[in-house]
Amino acid sequence: MNNLMKLAAMGFGAWYVYRNFLKSHYSFEGRTVLITGGSRGLGLLMARQLADRGARVAICARDAEELRLARADLLQHGGQVFALECDITDQNRVKEAVAAVQRQLGPVDVLINNAGIIGVGPVETMTLADFEAAMRTHYWGSLYMVLEVLPGMQQRKEGRIVNVSSIGGKVAVPHLLPYVGSKFALTGLSHGLRMELAKDGIVVTTICPGLMRTGSPINAEFKGQHREEYAWFALGDSVPGMSMNAGRAARAILDACARGDAELVLTLPAKAAVLLQTLFPGLTDGLAAFINGWVLPDKRDGNRQLIPGRESRGVLPDWVTTLSDQASVENNETAAGRHSSVPPPLQAR
Repeated sequence: MNNLMKLAAMGFGAWYVYRNFLKSHYSFEGRTVLITGGSRGLGLLMARQLADRGARVAICARDAEELRLARADLLQHGGQVFALECDITDQNRVKEAVAAVQRQLGPVDVLINNAGIIGVGPVETMTLADFEAAMRTHYWGSLYMVLEVLPGMQQRKEGRIVNVSSIGGKVAVPHLLPYVGSKFALTGLSHGLRMELAKDGIVVTTICPGLMRTGSPINAEFKGQHREEYAWFALGDSVPGMSMNAGRAARAILDACARGDAELVLTLPAKAAVLLQTLFPGLTDGLAAFINGWVLPDKRDGNRQLIPGRESRGVLPDWVTTLSDQASVENNETAAGRHSSVPPPLQAR
């Protein structure tokens, strides 16, 4: 047993030295980085840190007002910033957007697929359209972006791709089935791309975050008993220990990209959930089934339409979600921090 413990300690030590000292470290300085969903939340936080690290930053999103404010925010961090409208579920718009970024900032060195949507509610309230929308955004939108930047990266024999999946892409979560299914698809795509593109000098990193305090619940959408659904969803996003500081999460993601990690699972609860699912899948599914049946709201008298989080508040007292609400203002998730004296984003066309 002592020898086994020594071998384990030596193995961990060797891995730590390799990961932090010997493994080649990628510099973002002078690189062109394209971030989808970069106008708010985690995407905006990564864009800020990339600008601080000397990168040329391009962000795209669907909301022109969010982009306008995000661009003004990023310009305060120095460097070159390019913001443009793009619906990543439209392949033609993706082509136009990538071409515009390359004209403005140069070839895309790093792609971060971060754009996402989330619908919360029992499976009985979900329609086929909800599942299709999640797949179009998380899977097809990410794939469109990859396919558009890939030829240039292959020609240069260098490039980095980061796919922001989710803990929901490794462990199923009740009342999030469209999201979960599409994130599982993205996780598989991302790992497969890493295997196939390594020969071309392209490094693909899969990110599976747990809960982060980005302030995003107000922009999620809810079905069924939407106020009760918002309450459990926002509670987890607001509690320290359950959720992670989003700035720290953004830094960890960029560091994982720079190291060339295969995968990064963020937050201790998320890592514990992955381990439990791996070792005891029946137990994990049983616990989730219990929570679904006895803790989460049911579908009775529920709304079949998606209702934004900002319209679903009311069950929890405001002080419970203070940290999440503060993050929503800081990270451009809400109109509370908006101003008008900033220039508009450029169009992809």
